[in-house]
Amino acid sequence: MLGLKTIASRCLLALSIALAALAARDVNAAETAAASVAIHFTFDRPLDASMAPFFIAAKDGKFAAERLNVSFNSAAGSPEALARVAKGDSELALVDINELIRFRDKADAPPVKAMFVLFNRAPYAIVARKSRGIHLLSDLDGKTVGVADSDLSIRLWPALARQNGIDTSHVKFFKMSAAVREPVLSAGQVDAVAGFSYLSAVNLRDRGVPADDLAVLRYADYGCEAYGFAVVANPAFAAAKPDAVKGFVRALIAGINATVREPARAADEAASRIDDGDRDLELSRLRTVLADNILTDEVRRNGLGGVDPARLERSIDQIAEDFKFDKRPAAGDIFDDRFLPPVRGRLIN
Repeated sequence: MLGLKTIASRCLLALSIALAALAARDVNAAETAAASVAIHFTFDRPLDASMAPFFIAAKDGKFAAERLNVSFNSAAGSPEALARVAKGDSELALVDINELIRFRDKADAPPVKAMFVLFNRAPYAIVARKSRGIHLLSDLDGKTVGVADSDLSIRLWPALARQNGIDTSHVKFFKMSAAVREPVLSAGQVDAVAGFSYLSAVNLRDRGVPADDLAVLRYADYGCEAYGFAVVANPAFAAAKPDAVKGFVRALIAGINATVREPARAADEAASRIDDGDRDLELSRLRTVLADNILTDEVRRNGLGGVDPARLERSIDQIAEDFKFDKRPAAGDIFDDRFLPPVRGRLIN
């Protein structure tokens, strides 16, 4: 009888310990859920594979590990995305940093800043047909270039033309909608189009234009100092939740590294989020972005996410050649490095 009582006591003790463990786990889970920070993140354009690092970070649980609950949405351009962040409708957004520079022009502009640069080099490019006699930027003399409405690349054209000795009056621009930019070039109605290299060039190859007939004239190869897409933060949110912003940056860096290691998986994840997404097309797009815009020599030396203040100042001067500033912002008005981990935590591994 004594043996049975001992066994029963041990069973009750084990059950009590198990229940206590379950209760503690539930309390910890509740505390973790309570501590999670909601982040509404806005992309400034329709989804494509250049955003894969964000999706991989979410897929792999990197945001969740930082106690962040991140949801994604899209806006119709950088101005709209910046407006959402300024109002607090979105805590963070991915925008063209050159549009942020123009946004900060007004003395009363909300102090929105970038805190992580994804594209170390802007994707601006002139994509031309070699069969139309265009191999170099200087070959645009006397040619017609298609330009989509609200195209950002063309706003740095005056500085690029001056640097390369091109008479802008000798280049004709044909306005069109973004939807017909590649079809118009593939049909031969223009000699070249302005846009993003990873969009127009890849789309044209997908439309059957031979790769060896395309001349991709990247602004960065001709002296353009501009950075590209960057993550911006709502000022009030960044001040109130600095650890959440730092956690987001760490998760994004992990997403970039995973994308570099497994571009095919990253392209699959991006394509799965795009209506009628084409995995092969997005993989081609992603490889272009990684090579041309993200994994630059500067990034390999100095790590992901940061800026060279002197270079950023020069890029602001280039913008000023086509944009009259009411109050020219300084590099410190545009980029805040307080949320970046040390360089060793930002190197590509």
